[in-house]
Amino acid sequence: MAESPPRPDGEGLTDAERYAQGMKARREVLSDGHVDRAIANTTPVTADFQDLITRYAWGDIWSRPGLDRRSRSVAVLTSLIAHGHHEELAMHLRAALRNGLTVDEIREVILQSAIYSGVPAANTAFRIASEVLNEE
Repeated sequence: MAESPPRPDGEGLTDAERYAQGMKARREVLSDGHVDRAIANTTPVTADFQDLITRYAWGDIWSRPGLDRRSRSVAVLTSLIAHGHHEELAMHLRAALRNGLTVDEIREVILQSAIYSGVPAANTAFRIASEVLNEE
């Protein structure tokens, strides 16, 4: 009986395969430059965390077939706005553009977040988005 190939959702992958799949997704979404900087700044204290996010967040979750990357970006932006994770928001605004969201769609995500996460959260998100989008 032939063995079935590993699934894109990570089931049946070894840790090394999951890491490779995660690194590919991470680089495509966040950019080679960002990932290279994160790897270069890895210390003995952060090495396990870098491995965890590459295998789990990127190799398992971002690589699942259930949502496309545009949809995942919308979900991530909304969550980051709601939780006030501003540094991550800037990074994922850049990723959202790479994943195909338009500036108009990003504006709509932030407006929608104002209703469910609060006006102050959206106000901060608009400030960060303005800075990021002006850079891009």
